[in-house]
Amino acid sequence: MKGKRTLYEIYWEILTFCRTPRTFTSIIHRCSLNSDIGQEHIGFLLGKGFLSRYEDEGANLHRTTDKARPFLDSFREMYLELYNRGPEFKL
Repeated sequence: MKGKRTLYEIYWEILTFCRTPRTFTSIIHRCSLNSDIGQEHIGFLLGKGFLSRYEDEGANLHRTTDKARPFLDSFREMYLELYNRGPEFKL
C-alpha cells in the first residue's frame, strides 16, 4: 500500500518503535512526524496508557506498555487480512 499513512499506521509505528525506550526526538525523526503532530500523537498514546514516559539519566524516554499489546496484535491481524502482509515502517 502506498500513499498517506492512516492515523492507526502512525500509532502502530510509534508503539512498535518504542518497544525499546526512545526520546521524543528519535520518535518524531524515525516516524517522520513534525514536533506538533508528534506531541499530539504521543500525548494521545500516553493518555490511553499505551505509552509511558519516564526519566533515565536526565533523558525523558517513552516506552510501549503492555496495555498496547491488544492494539498492536489487532492492527497486525487486520493489516494481514486486508493486504496479505504485515505492517511495515514506511522508511
